[in-house]
Amino acid sequence: MIKKAFPVLSLSIFSSMLGVGIIAPLLPLYADNLGATGIWLGIIFSGFSISRAIFLPIFGRLADRSGRKLFICIGLLFYSILSLGYIWASSLSQLTLVRLLHGAAAGMIIPIAQAYIGDISPVGEEGKWMGYFNAAFFTGFGFGPLMGGALTEHFGMTVAFSTMGGLNLLAFLLVTLFLPEIRQRKTATSHHLSFKKMSSSSIVRGIFSFRLSFALGRGAFACFLPIFAAMCIDLSPALIGVLLAVNILLMALFQPFSGKIADRYNRRALVITGSLINFTFLALIPVAHNFWYLLGVCALGGLGGAISMPAASALVVDEGRKFGMGSTFAIFTLAMSIGMAVGSLSGGVIADLLNVNSVFYFAAVIGLIGTSLFTWFTR
Repeated sequence: MIKKAFPVLSLSIFSSMLGVGIIAPLLPLYADNLGATGIWLGIIFSGFSISRAIFLPIFGRLADRSGRKLFICIGLLFYSILSLGYIWASSLSQLTLVRLLHGAAAGMIIPIAQAYIGDISPVGEEGKWMGYFNAAFFTGFGFGPLMGGALTEHFGMTVAFSTMGGLNLLAFLLVTLFLPEIRQRKTATSHHLSFKKMSSSSIVRGIFSFRLSFALGRGAFACFLPIFAAMCIDLSPALIGVLLAVNILLMALFQPFSGKIADRYNRRALVITGSLINFTFLALIPVAHNFWYLLGVCALGGLGGAISMPAASALVVDEGRKFGMGSTFAIFTLAMSIGMAVGSLSGGVIADLLNVNSVFYFAAVIGLIGTSLFTWFTR
């Protein structure tokens, strides 16, 4: 089953994330053109994550009971339609509304697609297949900024947003026409275990701590690296896209290899190692004074994510067999949503009160705390 379904799902996720990645270097600059302060920028970015966090547990439970394919299809269709909302938005409040709706749709795609892969992954190969899935995710999201920067410089933001919509429509068609629905494994969700029961697992608590702190750093990075690069180093949208792409594509490149490593060696140690590299990369961003130095720092961050994410995802699959894949990946992605929201909002406040450099130092400290909590809970 996995060899039949995986190519369809991974290609669909690649296409969707390619579209989403297009706006990664553009959104901070677009919001800045509309007059956004640091706090407004944080609100716009966090709106996506807050909305996703609200709907994730609901969609995860429903997908455990009703099947995965329907939710993935609906999410991709809404992604496609809402992509055009960025063209319509002409004020900060309208842009925030689009982000809120976009976040709700996101709750139906990635965590449920991960649960689908978890359902069909053979026992003992969880890291391998989650690594391949993460590679498709990050490759699409990595090439997106390159495409977005180039499209904006040559054709304008309207074309970039339209391309985002078209790619998500393609992903919707691929899933609708070619992805088979699956018979889900019987899990503990058959007994309607609560999220409170799930949180009693030390592994779940550890993974939640890791994912939240990791995502907080990613939220600060995604929101404020374009601002830092444009204001402090005077880089163009295309070069900002290169920075984001290198960070994400290196993460994608090593995912399959790291996934196989996670099936053979200590997953806990891999998560800790990757996390330590990640918060080091965040602390180095403010001292980067030119494009090439910043490029090397971004590459280091990609390596940290490549080491930690497949191992963490494999741990989630293990817990998902006890509590239900949809519900467990919903918790995993909920931590990401909270972290992204807090990273964007707190970064906006810190940037306004202090400066942009302080945002990255703050994110690095939170990363160290999250790594410590993961180490403690999973001891």
